[in-house]
Amino acid sequence: MKTSAFIIFFLSTFLSFSQTEVSIPWAMFHGCEKHCGIYPAREFRNFGSSKWKFRTEGKIFSSPAVFNNVVYIGSEDKNLYAINTDDGKLKWKFPTDGAVHSSPAVFKNTVYFGSFSGYYYALDAVTGKEKWRFKTEGEKKSGAKGLWSLKPANLFMEDLYDFFQSSPVINMDENDLTLYFGSADGHLYAVDAENGKLKWKFKTNGIVNSSPTLYQGKVYIGSWDTYLYALDAKSGKEIWKFKTGDQPDIHLMEGIQASAVADDGLIYLGARDAGLYALNAENGQLVWKASGEGSWFVGTPAVKGGVLYIGTSDSYLMLALDAKTGQEKYRFKTKGYNYCSPALVGSTAYFGDFTGRMYALDLNSKGDSWHFFDTDSRKKTAAQILNHEGILSFKHIAKDLDHSLFSTTEYVMNQLYTLGPIVSSPAIKSGIIYFGSADGYLYAVNLTEEVQAIPKTNHSHH
Repeated sequence: MKTSAFIIFFLSTFLSFSQTEVSIPWAMFHGCEKHCGIYPAREFRNFGSSKWKFRTEGKIFSSPAVFNNVVYIGSEDKNLYAINTDDGKLKWKFPTDGAVHSSPAVFKNTVYFGSFSGYYYALDAVTGKEKWRFKTEGEKKSGAKGLWSLKPANLFMEDLYDFFQSSPVINMDENDLTLYFGSADGHLYAVDAENGKLKWKFKTNGIVNSSPTLYQGKVYIGSWDTYLYALDAKSGKEIWKFKTGDQPDIHLMEGIQASAVADDGLIYLGARDAGLYALNAENGQLVWKASGEGSWFVGTPAVKGGVLYIGTSDSYLMLALDAKTGQEKYRFKTKGYNYCSPALVGSTAYFGDFTGRMYALDLNSKGDSWHFFDTDSRKKTAAQILNHEGILSFKHIAKDLDHSLFSTTEYVMNQLYTLGPIVSSPAIKSGIIYFGSADGYLYAVNLTEEVQAIPKTNHSHH
């Protein structure tokens, strides 16, 4: 069975039961097909009490996957964790030799994920025992000398906002199980999901941190070389490529960090050039382009009911756009950068921002009704780190430091990390939302059906 048919069949089976929730591993959506990040539910739900939290020894940028009462997630402490969903206790952890920013995918009792060790792994989901590993040519973050025109100009500066590592996606053809993932070595790899043997690889001209998208026999992948590539999923042969914008003269790192999503014949992709693109899935022709008004698009969009939802970085927005035309329907403003990809449950969008706040936005209210849950770290440090309006402000944190120095950007980021930023995209099952934070915790929070409107002071309409 092809991936497209499988996901649509799998989800539509559950969508027919409006009271039933189903957990799909986020990595199956992270660069995904039609129902990206969408869970069936009838009621708008707010946050209830915290069920538990599990502490790792490093920042979490990986997104969780929930399967058979276990939540799987990676940490910058170089481990992949398997946590019992009932009590938050550790079942097992698997050590690697590098940070695990890749989000795990679970299929047929196997967990797949990548690590900055330079390997992609397949583990037994129950025991954590390694089944196989595949070696890439090495993982790294993007960067450049004099990045963003910062000083000193001859210093190589790692991109401090490059949080993602390509997450694996499975073509669930029973006769041809294939695992696809990108690498900082510039390749997209297709390997046998059962034994890790290479089937083919495709070379781009940049780091590949985005995750692949499977749709109608093609695999789509974005690269830091500013191109989105459409390849034949069986052979890896290039079918077309589409170039987003770049400004290499000032080292703005304008490549593609986000993962694409496919819906109704279109491919949607955000880029660092502040553009959101809708492309014809067959030929790569531009259908429409929306502007981020100078702000990056770094998360994976979610599309539901003809509306596309996507966050922006520096302008702190969650946008709702007409999926066919790109016309803005409304916008909701958060308190900081939005790197988290939204998860939709019924009429609610869940997403986190860089200040450590997770939002529940009622989509029927067009941004008027919302609720939030703050990480413990945010509760402790927000008053010191955020400005008097509770908003992330680089200028406020940097104060009298020289803004032209890379060291100032490093200082500000380290201050922001004390808030417990949420880059991890949430997974939802049985009335519980799971997400990771840069404070090192995996949070499990109860959702409630009680509707509690928040004062209408945090949004704007177009």
